[in-house]
Amino acid sequence: MTPPTRTLRQIIATTDIHSSLAGSTGMLAHLHAAREGALVVDCGDFFEGTGIYRLGQGRVERRVLLSLFDVIAPGNHGWSHHFEPGLRELTVCANAVDSETGELLFRPLQKAEVGGRRVAVTAVIGEQAFSAIPLGDRVGQRATDPVRALRDLLIAHHHEVDSWVVLSHSGFEHDLRLVDECPFLDVVFAGHCHSDRYGPEQVGTTLIVKGAELGAGYALAEPAGVGWAARTGCFPQSAPLPAELEPIGEQIEALAAELAIPLGRLADRWRNVVPDRRELLEAIAVRLRTELGAEAVILNETVLRETPLGDELCLADLLSVEPCGNRLVHVPLPEDADPDLPALLPVLAERAGPLVTVPDPLPPGVRAVLTTDYLAEGFPAGPAHRLGHPLGLAVRHTLTDTPFDEGAVS
Repeated sequence: MTPPTRTLRQIIATTDIHSSLAGSTGMLAHLHAAREGALVVDCGDFFEGTGIYRLGQGRVERRVLLSLFDVIAPGNHGWSHHFEPGLRELTVCANAVDSETGELLFRPLQKAEVGGRRVAVTAVIGEQAFSAIPLGDRVGQRATDPVRALRDLLIAHHHEVDSWVVLSHSGFEHDLRLVDECPFLDVVFAGHCHSDRYGPEQVGTTLIVKGAELGAGYALAEPAGVGWAARTGCFPQSAPLPAELEPIGEQIEALAAELAIPLGRLADRWRNVVPDRRELLEAIAVRLRTELGAEAVILNETVLRETPLGDELCLADLLSVEPCGNRLVHVPLPEDADPDLPALLPVLAERAGPLVTVPDPLPPGVRAVLTTDYLAEGFPAGPAHRLGHPLGLAVRHTLTDTPFDEGAVS
């Protein structure tokens, strides 16, 4: 249960922060002040997505979570961080289990008194989100049916709680279907989807609501009458940090200074715009095929993020455009089989999102594909041959229109 020193009246939820902590003083100060009367929760993907994470390796995100949050859900990004001491104790999830034993990987729920009600806060991760976790990070683990998991929790704890709140890392559309099957839920805080659907929306007596991603806003729910009320809000753009958060602010500022390193003037095509990620990815794929002599190139759109660019590319821009540090690999296709690449593409897209292929369409008889180490996990082929190039290097030289053999990005 929540420590008795705090009288909780509401629940405030963030989602999909993706390490967007540069210029986050408004968010940090707001959550710090809200903690006095609110249970502070996160719906997953707090990690990965900016240079703050790439340089700091999650250390500052960890400090923020341990300082400000009461309950967190695991997302596909930063999954392994949730097994670290401290963060594991904050994490709840009802449907992530050990593949062999069926034992839960995290505690199933946290109970808290909110507005005089006994509230159970749990979490679920959707099948698509779980499958998007790199294979090496989820060996021996699986996600079970969230509906069954939530119903089992209800049976086990219905006599102990008055209200059920779910932190969902599944997507808003998925959550609409979830509440049809679990009408006993009171509030679902949505995450994972990065859609423009925020709610609150009501299905029966259940409210579904999502805060703005990337640290822009939050969702809030509180008891009202015999049910619950929900709304969304935006964090202030900036605010003075309380003394106890100043060391975190200093750590963020130090990382931001490192990220200001200039990398070159942007090509006219990409200057002072927010590049469309598919357009940029197509340009990258064409250059990769031409300059590295690849037979075919397959990349997924979600490997890039749309980021506003100015006149010059700096390290912060590059690590925001390509936030996950993917490496380029050659995947040889089996010679003793006729690989049906067109049939494989929908399978890859189901896990990783829309694809860019060069050439398009792919010709018959392709024997090797240039792709990322992440996407290569979905190929039914032998071991991939790692190249010396990170994908970020190709992004950099496409944006600045310079040869691939100039500079490097780790």
